[in-house]
Amino acid sequence: MEKFNKVAQITLLFWLMKIIATTLGETFGDYISMTLNYGYAISLAITAIAFLLILGLQLFSQKYNPMIFWLVIIATTTLGTEISDFIDRSLHLGYAVGSTLLFSGLLLTLLLWFKKFKNLEVFPIIDRQKESYYWIAILFSNSLGTAFGDFLGDVAGLSYLQGAMVTGLVIIVVVVLHYATKINAILLFWLAFIFTRPFGATFGDFLTKPLAKGGLDLGTLAASAVSMALMVVLIFIAYMRLRKENEGNKISMEL
Repeated sequence: MEKFNKVAQITLLFWLMKIIATTLGETFGDYISMTLNYGYAISLAITAIAFLLILGLQLFSQKYNPMIFWLVIIATTTLGTEISDFIDRSLHLGYAVGSTLLFSGLLLTLLLWFKKFKNLEVFPIIDRQKESYYWIAILFSNSLGTAFGDFLGDVAGLSYLQGAMVTGLVIIVVVVLHYATKINAILLFWLAFIFTRPFGATFGDFLTKPLAKGGLDLGTLAASAVSMALMVVLIFIAYMRLRKENEGNKISMEL
């Protein structure tokens, strides 16, 4: 049986969707743990089960499906929020220890990935085992990004907009390094992937937190609904692009 690529291509649309997905993951994760008051342990269990179910659909799908792919991304950002909060607020390990643990997990995943496949290429991905490493690395990176975003607000004392500016500046630097230097593109990808998480998360906090804390006080449910609506639009665009690419490939093969 012919095997097909399973993941999204790294384009400007990818990064825009990643940021919106992280905003949704932050607000929806807070909705479960704080607004519904389930607490961090129960919220972690709920989001972990949801992640595993959606990941199963992704792993056993035959080819790239934008809806399923981005649902997994959203699930990793939501679960990443709960993992980071559980480490810091339930286990009381602090952001420094939590970030160290998550960073170590990410490095170990990438090391095992490289040892197995001799590369860390994130597109295309066809092999199911390689895709498993891909999703584990994404989960660790999203959890790590959450911890860093919380560090900026709760420890460094930055407002949500200031935190977004700091992480946004890091992303800009990564983009400049990508186009102006010969630094390894895979390294820059993972740096960008990690820091787009706190960028989206701080924007999510800005939407949901009280006015007294520098937020807009929209509430976690309303902010999640807005982010979800944006994701639906972007997923539709992703489907249209994929359809156009498939039609173009079909014409090329016929010629």
